[in-house]
Amino acid sequence: MLRNINPLLSPDLLHALRAMGHGDFIVLADANFPAERIGPRCIRADGSDASMMLNAVLSVMPLDTYTDDPVRCMQVVSDADAVPETVEDFQRIIDNVADAPQPIQSIERFAFYELAKSAFAVVQTGERRLYGNIILTKGVIE
Repeated sequence: MLRNINPLLSPDLLHALRAMGHGDFIVLADANFPAERIGPRCIRADGSDASMMLNAVLSVMPLDTYTDDPVRCMQVVSDADAVPETVEDFQRIIDNVADAPQPIQSIERFAFYELAKSAFAVVQTGERRLYGNIILTKGVIE
């Protein structure tokens, strides 16, 4: 164990977060997300939900402040303006935990999958709420 490190941050996840560079993406995915197939390294975190994991990751990782969309979620299919409960929860966490809070931008489902293919890693949580997927862009520590 380490002091002041959220216990959800496994050794594999801490390694990935530390190895990521400025502008790299990480996906926090729900239990339904095709994490193993999408391409990047998949880190399993089945005992957590996406909100718990977002809180843990943001406790150690800065969001990118040099882009307009460092946080992206998947749009609801057939209702691009809908904001799922999960995404509302994500925004509350970002507002309370991130060093530079940013509004979540939503992108179309298949565009989300395409962007996820270029992620540094995908963290597959046990999240069962629909639309429990979020892409974070790593920033710099100033």
